[in-house]
Amino acid sequence: MLAAVGPRLRALRRDRGITLADLAATTGVSESTLSRLESGQRRATLELLLPLARTYDVPLDDLVGAPRTGDPRIHLKPIRRFGMIFVPLSRRPGGTQAFKMIIPAQPKPLEPTPQTHEGFEWLYVLNGRLRLVLGERDLTLPPGEAAEFDTSLPHWLGSADGGVVELLILFGLQGMRAHVRTGPQR
Repeated sequence: MLAAVGPRLRALRRDRGITLADLAATTGVSESTLSRLESGQRRATLELLLPLARTYDVPLDDLVGAPRTGDPRIHLKPIRRFGMIFVPLSRRPGGTQAFKMIIPAQPKPLEPTPQTHEGFEWLYVLNGRLRLVLGERDLTLPPGEAAEFDTSLPHWLGSADGGVVELLILFGLQGMRAHVRTGPQR
């Protein structure tokens, strides 16, 4: 476990685009010590890891790769596909699946590339303005609006204005639709 600390620290620094010199200036740990720590030539100590954890804003357990034990929180693992982030909210195989979807901001609008697949989708916009291309229709949905459609119809989801869009999605196999009730039954 501790042997993987150096490569984990190097990957974290590179992923964030930070140089050894910048990291040394921020943490107060010398560049040579940081370099030896990342290469595995220096043993990771609490004195060295605490300023790194603060700088990277990650728990110390993440730096050392400690197993998660005794933590009652659910740690959802995002999935990146098609330039978007999907956070699974349900784990039931088969049946309806729930996701939080995040469409990152784009400096210039993307050209829609409608796709089809088997299933039925229901979505609700939490934040941002969603552009939904559905067959021949081109819709803009602000926060609070919902849509449902058969995914065998060509469809595409993107940002209407280049900003981040967050939405909830329920996806089911063909024929599995969301049932919405709007008032008391008679």
